[in-house]
Amino acid sequence: MAKAIFLDKDGTLIPDIPYNVNPDLITLQADAIQGLQRLKDEGFLFIIISNQAGVARGIFSEDALPAVEQRLSELMSAHGIQLSGFYYCPHYREGSVAAYTQDCDCRKPKPGMILKAAQEHEIDLSQSWMIGDILNDVEAGNRAGCRTVLINNGNETEWVAGPMRSPTYTCSSINQAAKDILNPQMA
Repeated sequence: MAKAIFLDKDGTLIPDIPYNVNPDLITLQADAIQGLQRLKDEGFLFIIISNQAGVARGIFSEDALPAVEQRLSELMSAHGIQLSGFYYCPHYREGSVAAYTQDCDCRKPKPGMILKAAQEHEIDLSQSWMIGDILNDVEAGNRAGCRTVLINNGNETEWVAGPMRSPTYTCSSINQAAKDILNPQMA
């Protein structure tokens, strides 16, 4: 079975520009590329796991997301890194677009997107990691059976503690996360 790095998108892999679906404004975090390359060299797949409440809120259409996935794939490919999957949740219970205003199993902190990706890509979750910038990312990864990394970059504002909301590691970037993940003494 494969092992994967599940990546939150906004604020983790790319700078957080709220509700951005303009591919021209999407760039990789500068402190992510070296870490992603190191993780790739160790055989990890890369799969994006992203809440996209902008669809349910009527800010952008779900049709805009394939261009986002394409741009991310291009940016990663330019550094020799393959994006293996792009999973998103368009739902938000308090949204304004009726078709998307539901309580689902995919919206983080629920693990639905990770579990679906693991099944579709034959991933061993116990050998995989979820990296995100808020505790909902951590909780989703923990619920799915992954180890987790919180990128503490100031995006977590709630700090609501709970038994599933403690990360395996906390660090400042994907580059540092890769060092922690690949350090056998830390495992």
